[in-house]
Amino acid sequence: MTDDLPGPPWQMDWTVEARQDFDAMPADGKQLVLAARAELITAPDPYYRGIDADACLPHWITVRPLASTRPGGSHIADLAGGRGWLVFTFIRRHAEPQITVTDAFWA
Repeated sequence: MTDDLPGPPWQMDWTVEARQDFDAMPADGKQLVLAARAELITAPDPYYRGIDADACLPHWITVRPLASTRPGGSHIADLAGGRGWLVFTFIRRHAEPQITVTDAFWA
């Protein structure tokens, strides 16, 4: 047995409320949210820890902790300069690491 965790692509699940918010978004919002989803599930670390760690992200998405005092807790992916966002938590389990989206918004 190895202590290495499985790598990407990660599983992603949505809370009922976040999924309803996503379903209610206009097409342009859904398109950016799905593109952000693709970036998050294929990233070696969805939290993009470290200096300039999100430099490989497209210019329209930034990822940061929701609370600076909890760098391992919920994170927010700001989309299109704050026009929308996804709040998510990455649970690094041995069996099935998973990203859970708890909030989705598009203005």
